[in-house]
Amino acid sequence: MTRFILGRLVKSVFILLAILILNFFLIHAAPGDPAAVMAGEAGAADEKFLADLRTKFGLDQPLYVQLWIYLKGAVQLDLGFSFRQQMPVADLIWDRLPATLLLTGAAFVLSLVMGVIAGVAASARQGTWGDTVISTLALLFYATPLFWVALMAVVVFSVWLGWLPGFGFETIGAGYTGFARALDIGKHLILPATTLGLFFMAIYTRMTRASMLEVSRLDFVKTARAKGLSRGVIQRRHVLRNALLPVITLAGLQAGQVFGGAVLTETVFAWPGIGRLMFEAINQRDYNVILGVFFVSAAMVLLFNLITDVIYVFVDPRIRLTE
Repeated sequence: MTRFILGRLVKSVFILLAILILNFFLIHAAPGDPAAVMAGEAGAADEKFLADLRTKFGLDQPLYVQLWIYLKGAVQLDLGFSFRQQMPVADLIWDRLPATLLLTGAAFVLSLVMGVIAGVAASARQGTWGDTVISTLALLFYATPLFWVALMAVVVFSVWLGWLPGFGFETIGAGYTGFARALDIGKHLILPATTLGLFFMAIYTRMTRASMLEVSRLDFVKTARAKGLSRGVIQRRHVLRNALLPVITLAGLQAGQVFGGAVLTETVFAWPGIGRLMFEAINQRDYNVILGVFFVSAAMVLLFNLITDVIYVFVDPRIRLTE
């Protein structure tokens, strides 16, 4: 296990390096000039002012020199300086990362748990109205655009009913501390986490249902039935445990998509995470912030994939980790 983890970590370093280089060239190939954006905000757009800005932030250097400087800093976790925010990119990301981890973690757990439960319930009622209702709702949530669900959630549960806060991380100026603050953050988390999790919950529901039905037709399940085991024991100990393997695989692969979905969710709900930070940085042509968010997101995806491989061993002891 230790050897496998160390080997994957070494590979992850080279993968991150390749991602950094690729994203660097892609970002700089996009139209737009950070110096022009800053000059426009300052109300001065003459050539001398633009040249001074490019010199100050190293934008006048050849592209390969900028890349070398950036890579040297990234190795030391120095992700550069934000032109727009006038502060180190690492500080910006570390300040907002906990909010994103809270949102994506809650959405991921909610979607996985509820998706598996709904999939098991649908497979147990195959061909009945219960199966039809669950499958239809899953298809509806899968096909509905995320931004529309987010807007409708705000309109219905925040504006019309007034049950939940629609925007922000916590109530501004409330001065809550301790448990009261945690409860306030939890209320603000419900709408964005549920909105982000619905799409993935629909996928896990359909995957779990299909996997449960497939496993239930295998020979070892028929043998368990012939031995007289109860339906509940067969479903829990034999069918579900084997049916979870493809679901876990899919969940690990889609962990990165949860981060991608957080960009839109955080923007709609004004959630102060790195997704919203990246959205603002794209509009402001703040290259270093965009690259920093890409770097952290890629690292999180690689970490989730490693965790998925390790979880495999506990779900199915027949699997052995090899490097």
